[in-house]
Amino acid sequence: MARSPVHPTPEQIELPMLLDCLSDPTRLVVVYRLAQLGTDEAELQCGNFNAIGAKSNLTYHFARLREAGLIRTRVEGTGRYISLRRKDVEMRFPGLLDSILKAAARDPVCVELAGCSQSAADGKKKR
Repeated sequence: MARSPVHPTPEQIELPMLLDCLSDPTRLVVVYRLAQLGTDEAELQCGNFNAIGAKSNLTYHFARLREAGLIRTRVEGTGRYISLRRKDVEMRFPGLLDSILKAAARDPVCVELAGCSQSAADGKKKR
């Protein structure tokens, strides 16, 4: 039986940890791709990110994102599903995530690695 990963409460999410976490290009791409799904309930399997890195490397990045409070990991059988904790981050630091995602949408490398077309990224509704 798999253990459920530990997630920080919204009150435990700290700005320095968020900014440090999002300064890594791989982690920024993961967050950007999850944000493109549109809701906190939308999730992707960890394997959906295999195009941006090796499994062991991605495991490290997912752990850092979870520890910073940016993603939630749900274990189901042998699969792990991740979702963006947009509401929790927004509650703690209003506008921060949207600003970072807006900047990431202007970075063609981030958009390409995330598997989103530039026009789709530009056409997303503003929150």
